[in-house]
Amino acid sequence: MFQTFKEWFWLERFWLPPTIKWSDLEDHDGLIFVKPSHLYMTIPYAFVLIIIRHFFQKFIASPLAKTFGIKEEVRKKIIPNSVLENFFKHSTKKPSQTDIYGLAKKCNLTERQVERWFRRRQNQDRPCRMKKFQESCWRFTFYLIITIAGIAFLYDKPWVYDLWEVWKGYPRQPLLPSQYWYYILEMSFYWSLLFSLGSDIKRKDFLANVIHHLAAVSLMSFSWCANYIRSGTLVMIVHDVADIWLESAKMFSYAGWKQTCNTLFFIFSTVFLISRLIIFPFWILYCTLILPLHYLQPFFSYIFLNLQLMVLQVLNLYWSYLILKMLKRSIFTKSIQDVRSDSEDEYEEEEEEEKKKEAREGKETDRLKNSLGANRHLIPNGQHGC
Repeated sequence: MFQTFKEWFWLERFWLPPTIKWSDLEDHDGLIFVKPSHLYMTIPYAFVLIIIRHFFQKFIASPLAKTFGIKEEVRKKIIPNSVLENFFKHSTKKPSQTDIYGLAKKCNLTERQVERWFRRRQNQDRPCRMKKFQESCWRFTFYLIITIAGIAFLYDKPWVYDLWEVWKGYPRQPLLPSQYWYYILEMSFYWSLLFSLGSDIKRKDFLANVIHHLAAVSLMSFSWCANYIRSGTLVMIVHDVADIWLESAKMFSYAGWKQTCNTLFFIFSTVFLISRLIIFPFWILYCTLILPLHYLQPFFSYIFLNLQLMVLQVLNLYWSYLILKMLKRSIFTKSIQDVRSDSEDEYEEEEEEEKKKEAREGKETDRLKNSLGANRHLIPNGQHGC
């Protein structure tokens, strides 16, 4: 059964233009062509990147974060309470005043103690600045390296300057070593992001990120197998170039360098909107959707490739909406509180509110103690206790 499925899956009519056979893409005369088996290496390389990331974050990102003044945050421990823990996990993390009143009665606690317990319990699940800085520093480093490598690989390629060259001789286009490593490293990186989703910070656009990573891996895998390497390298460079500025802006945001963060965010917004809303649809999609029709009749892999690119463009529009929303906020507030192009939770604001509440509670307690101490002197001798 498996062999039957394999033969059906790799039918030439699914992957190649009419009249083209897999035998046409076999290595010959020193020319090497893409093979699906090449992609097997992306999985072990992904685990290698995860290991490199671990040591990078420990020995490079952490010291760098401390240089910026970011310290490991010590969370206040909470007193274990099975009733409150069960309510927190299965009902809501933010109970209403009625819930607090009922839980206080049930646990024989004051309402203030219940509120404090829930605030501290919420903080236990919140990522600290150090971890967020480490993640952004790793992504910034990878995107910077892969973008520089991509430019070095592509600057002398004719199809970068003449889109007609993308389809010249397709699909009998040999694989270059630079294309091989560019693809394999990029795919391995996205596999590593998928494998580390469980340990990475979970943001509001978690689902969008999962879809993006899956779409990226699927698109690169499919374009590799169908030998859309030339157009694939253009898609990758266009998408990588903006991510450098986003991750650098987030790093400076976590470090508290607001002015630098604002500047980098505006650069990121400009690069993102130009690359994703102008260059990608009017240059890349035009190249993959319109130009092939001058050479070939529409076939399955041509349709499937463009459907995936359109899914990617929908995600680009979604993130563009978030970026424009944040830019609008920054115009009215004159400041960007944090880089929220990835819809990150407003943890910092809530933590500040937590500190203010506890400070107010501490002052009220001290005032009450002082008041009791002052009243104690007004009680006649011999009547200090019952």
